[in-house]
Amino acid sequence: MLPKTKIVIPDDAPAVMARSSAYGGLLEGGAVDYHDSLPGSEEGLAARIGEAEVVINIRASSRFTERVLASAPRLRLLSIWGTGTDNVDLAAAARHGVTVTNTPGVSAPAIAEHALALALAVARRLPRLDTETRRGAWPRGDVLLLNGKTLGIIGLGAIGRQFARLGAGIGMRVIAWTMHPNPELGFYLVELAELLQSADVVSLHLRLSDQTRGFLGRREIGLMKPSAILLNTARGAIVDEAALVDALAARRIAGAGLDVFETEPLPANHPLCALDNVVLTPHSAGIAPEALEAGLQLAVDNVREFLRGRPQNVVR
Repeated sequence: MLPKTKIVIPDDAPAVMARSSAYGGLLEGGAVDYHDSLPGSEEGLAARIGEAEVVINIRASSRFTERVLASAPRLRLLSIWGTGTDNVDLAAAARHGVTVTNTPGVSAPAIAEHALALALAVARRLPRLDTETRRGAWPRGDVLLLNGKTLGIIGLGAIGRQFARLGAGIGMRVIAWTMHPNPELGFYLVELAELLQSADVVSLHLRLSDQTRGFLGRREIGLMKPSAILLNTARGAIVDEAALVDALAARRIAGAGLDVFETEPLPANHPLCALDNVVLTPHSAGIAPEALEAGLQLAVDNVREFLRGRPQNVVR
């Protein structure tokens, strides 16, 4: 790092950066103002980054609003660990001269594998079978064979493309819809309504933005087959959660595998927790050790390259 650069990590909680080799390399460049607790409020975040020139953001719960960015007049770079930027007011960042970077692609294999695991767990009813077998039962019942079925991918970024390949690898027919169609990617593209109506597994791989918030609502879920499974490893707010709960409870769709939710952590009394046709995981799809280290290292590399005058992975 360049000398005398004020670097702040305001929100490493639960701690991931401090345990990484990437952090060791960061410290070699000088002192870092490190916090292993969440700021707790907009005011708390503003206080932590007020003197920062560079911020490395770990948790999406830290929201970089106009007010927060205005409180940090020296800030030049916001390096985000992860791909999502829904916690950053990008227009405000531009107004304040703050470059925003992220870490695209590094978690794609881990998240795609997790999506496949969710699909198989829901289709095979693995949690219920495991529970009943442990109780001494020997359950039988219908399961969904994914081989030969149709996988509908919504969003063809690095994760969507990787999961499409995994789905094809177990014998699924893959169709896709994306906001930015590119025939050169080699996927069979269809209209969104056709995908929802024909897919046996629908998997979301969109970034959360004003355009995608509530993207899959009551009408869209209503187009899905009664035998279909919905997967979401992207962001909880992309789906109308109340509409999804209603559809699952009424068996208007067969099941769901969810790694993300509108409120995180998911409250213990949330309606999703009472449903037996849902598999839930704690926003953990991308935190395989290899992916974790690679993403944190890239967040640090983005800082290093920016300070050298060679910005990379710039979001805006």
